[in-house]
Amino acid sequence: MDQPEDGVPIAELLDERQHLLDVVTWMLGSSSEAECVTDEAYRRWYALSDQVRAQITAPRAWLANVAGGICLARLALPSGREAPAGEQEADETLAEEISEVLLYAVDSLSPAERAAFVLNDVFGVTPDVLPRVVGQPVSENTEPADRALGSLQAGRTRPTTSQQHDAVVHAVREACVREDAVFLTSLMAPDATAFFDGGGKIRALVKPVHGNRRVARSLLTLLARRPRTTLHAQSVNGLTGLVVRYDHQVAAVISLDIAGRHVVQVWAVLNPDKLRSWNQAGRRTYP
Repeated sequence: MDQPEDGVPIAELLDERQHLLDVVTWMLGSSSEAECVTDEAYRRWYALSDQVRAQITAPRAWLANVAGGICLARLALPSGREAPAGEQEADETLAEEISEVLLYAVDSLSPAERAAFVLNDVFGVTPDVLPRVVGQPVSENTEPADRALGSLQAGRTRPTTSQQHDAVVHAVREACVREDAVFLTSLMAPDATAFFDGGGKIRALVKPVHGNRRVARSLLTLLARRPRTTLHAQSVNGLTGLVVRYDHQVAAVISLDIAGRHVVQVWAVLNPDKLRSWNQAGRRTYP
């Protein structure tokens, strides 16, 4: 079946992707082609509707069958001829990733804020016209588009000292290691939101998760204790974040936006492409 609403442990997701890579490498004899075929298998998975994915009882087997079919098609090509793909497909993938991130962010806004944001920032509708369009009076001091941007940036605009930030991150790590749902939920703001960036190359949650309880559950599911999986607090983009390792390779990098003593947003990067720099030889792996 399709993954539950709280997601799948990262160890299972990585084992699944490695299984596909192994199958394709065995069939084609090329590790570079294995990456391309595996990515295409996941692209086809995400091209399915939610309803169709929900009817698939064994996603790993489905993906393996698709990858195998792609391999057979490639092997059937005349010698020296390459399967069509190239730059256009790469550009389309990048555009999809950008659109996905924007949709995740806008999805966290209220309907009025969302309409104002799109009308003002995309279509250039002036602030004096916005109240009539969105059907909501504008505050004397704040326009709807400003409120929208304010909502998106809330976690970064509320004052939090570096000491407070570090303390909350370490507390989140402790709660995850102990698998303490009550403690972790208490560290989340009531309206906390979590975003999971799998880049379409791993079966991460597609839609953002809202609410302190759901965010806590999704994190505990993703970081479920498994052999060979570790969780460390260390610098992520200049601030203390969380780094997940599986078999000593970085499997996820998690940034936390914190306001006061609570986490307001969680950004989990699981996209293998975006984690390559974290796994470069010689990079310091522990704080």
